[in-house]
Amino acid sequence: MTAKILAELRAKHPGSTIIDRDLAANPLPHLNALTVGAFYTPPEQRNEALSEAIKLSDEAVDEVFAADIIVIGAPMHNFSIPSSLKAWIDHIVRTGRTVRYGPSGPVGLVPSNKKVFIASARGGSYTDDPMRAFDYQETYLKTVLGFIGLTDISVVRAEGVGRSADAEQNAMRLAEAQVATAVAKAA
Repeated sequence: MTAKILAELRAKHPGSTIIDRDLAANPLPHLNALTVGAFYTPPEQRNEALSEAIKLSDEAVDEVFAADIIVIGAPMHNFSIPSSLKAWIDHIVRTGRTVRYGPSGPVGLVPSNKKVFIASARGGSYTDDPMRAFDYQETYLKTVLGFIGLTDISVVRAEGVGRSADAEQNAMRLAEAQVATAVAKAA
């Protein structure tokens, strides 16, 4: 579905620049104490080790700020997102870079004019009760992205793909229709 969204976007915006950060092929490392320490150390006070530790995180944050459109492929794993996607989120949700705390609470620093597409795939069905309570995938992504200022989010969902080959084909057919509609609505 992610590839389908990208193809539709390329057709709608020919000549656009695409930065492809494939977290399955090239995952960001999970945070460690050195990286977290670098997050809270002013740049001018970072030693070589701290500067190196924060380098990948800075690149990921810079990509988010540079993007007009962000496409996230998010298969559901154990009711949530893959750990590689969580690691990326941990690198981009940074106090002082993508969020700050003010008198009324957190304020996202990423411009809200960016469009986000989430390609969500699930083996079961989690949009309706009673299984809705098990959705820590889409709800988490919308919440954490909104936390940093990304609020224009469209979810394209293939649900029930694990039930049977027929169910998977039907889910993918429905998701492809959702892609066309979501991309057509995007500015």
